Amino acid sequence: MGRAFVYVILGGGVAAGYAALEFTKRGISRGELCIISEESVPPYERPALSKGFLLPEAPARLPSFHTCVGANEERLTAKWYKEHGVELVLGTRVKSVDVRRKTLLTGSGETISYKILIIATGARALKLEEFGVKGSDSENVCYLRDLADANRLVNLMESSSGGNAIVIGGGYIGMECAASLVISRMNVTMVFPEEHCMARLFTPKIASFYEEFYKSKGVKFVKGTILSSFDIDSDGKVTAVNLRDGSSLPADMVVVGIGIRPNTSLFEGQLTLEKGGIKVNGNMQSSNSSVYAVGDVATFPVKVFGESRRLEHVDSARKSARHAVTAIMERQQVDEFDYLPFFYSRVFTLSWQFYGDNVGDVVHFGDFSGGTFGAYWVKKGQLVGSFLEGGTKEEYEAIAKATKLKPEVEDLAELERQGLRFAVTVSQEPPPSSPPPRDVISSGIVLERPIYAFHATAGVVVAASIAAFAYWYGRKRRRW
Repeated sequence: MGRAFVYVILGGGVAAGYAALEFTKRGISRGELCIISEESVPPYERPALSKGFLLPEAPARLPSFHTCVGANEERLTAKWYKEHGVELVLGTRVKSVDVRRKTLLTGSGETISYKILIIATGARALKLEEFGVKGSDSENVCYLRDLADANRLVNLMESSSGGNAIVIGGGYIGMECAASLVISRMNVTMVFPEEHCMARLFTPKIASFYEEFYKSKGVKFVKGTILSSFDIDSDGKVTAVNLRDGSSLPADMVVVGIGIRPNTSLFEGQLTLEKGGIKVNGNMQSSNSSVYAVGDVATFPVKVFGESRRLEHVDSARKSARHAVTAIMERQQVDEFDYLPFFYSRVFTLSWQFYGDNVGDVVHFGDFSGGTFGAYWVKKGQLVGSFLEGGTKEEYEAIAKATKLKPEVEDLAELERQGLRFAVTVSQEPPPSSPPPRDVISSGIVLERPIYAFHATAGVVVAASIAAFAYWYGRKRRRW
């Protein structure tokens, strides 16, 4: 037994919800679209899991953060999918895919066929065992990737209130979980091998600000070393975290955030893979014309970089999903995906946004003592990246627009002096006027074609004169 759909979305994360909304906006018929997800709930905004969901007071709970509230659009509950004729196949694992036959085989043995497949399988959390450390199955060790993980983490926080929480990893998950843990009155220690937090994005100066702020809230940092083993009691609970530098930290709970790996295994040997993800073109279409990939699992051309990349952030998931659906429904009428990489975070009273790429020379600006501050990245004389903490909505929009424009920067000292004003000024400049029309002749020489009002007037006069002469000449010939 099996079912057949025109469109199938494999994966039930953020991208799936935004793709579904875009499909319905474009008028698909009832029963044409199906979403297959291992989770037991409809798609939701995953960023909430490391933010509002973990707060001790007025925590976020479903259905409040179902997609697509993250983009200030409709909240797609189970009722919404039913009303729009979208089939939800939840709590279902797909064990194999045959892209040649356009079929998926579920864990229960059902075959689901499609005409168009969108891969939105996202990524899984890297486990400690992949780095030679045992203990992931311990009762008080947790990861954070889905709703089940978040519920488990909350239960641990409640049962370990006032105890010692060890956070392994200094990236997004580590920083956001550490903030929630300390707000919940846990004694928090972060452990990571890099010299500073958020090493893939932050400069040492930016990282220093956030680390000092976290310290003021009670968070401790152990940097430059890694976890080597756990002490586990007879109940299967971790009691201490042992580090490679020889130190040991008492632990009542452990949160692990050491990175993710895209879920591509179902498509290995069937689709072209690149940089850890499924390679797609500017319309999010894979090496098989009936298969598209979006979100964390997709490696796509980033025009502003001039190369293909795989990006791990909710903004990319939302926008790539929408673009894929647009490309599917409009075919040749859609432009290629032109995405400006965007990352953000909100913890405590802090809020930052980053646009573009963090390569080249870096120029810091602003008040690093606790006010508004930021940084620019300049490569080959052009602005390629911008970071801002504590900005207004208009200021964040300004750095985004300026980064997209990639203005020339000749003097780094002057850029530092202008600071945020540089981005604001660039963003307010009118777009360059279009060049005059051109005639191209076969020799390859390009000639500018000036347009003047008197040329047009002269043309009308000449045309009228010719018409009058033709009329006179015709009448005269009839007389002859």
